[in-house]
Amino acid sequence: MFAHNGIVIILTLLVALMASIMPLPLGADAFRPDWVLVALIYWCLALPSRVNVVTAWIMGFLLDVLLGSVLGVHAAAMALSVYIIAGNYQKIRNFSVWQQALIVGVLSALYHLLVFWFQRFLLDIVFLPSYLYPVLTSIILWPWAFLLLRKIRRHFKIR
Repeated sequence: MFAHNGIVIILTLLVALMASIMPLPLGADAFRPDWVLVALIYWCLALPSRVNVVTAWIMGFLLDVLLGSVLGVHAAAMALSVYIIAGNYQKIRNFSVWQQALIVGVLSALYHLLVFWFQRFLLDIVFLPSYLYPVLTSIILWPWAFLLLRKIRRHFKIR
């Protein structure tokens, strides 16, 4: 039973990884939500003992490999973002979905700013406001992702 539950969590995270690399039109690509971060936040809120900073680091590392970025940039930013959720999951669980969406937006902004700062340090890139466009779409995505992942968790009785 435990292995079955773990497979469902892994599959949802793999779907989020695929959505993160799926080709989009050039105009829409700047608004791509943080699929992996949203999925990790949900699972960390729901099951903090099973999905935690280590899982976030692994998923961020896989995202680094898939995006062809400097190894460790997304991993570190994702791990720091999930660390904040893991430390406050009991409080955040009690918030409404809309309040949680705002927290997801703040964490998404932190994630993108951390990625920018790491890349600025390593590659000397310039900040563009478009780096923060995914924050808006991640806020909009959260209620739908929350409901879908909660339905999956309840359907497969993941505990």
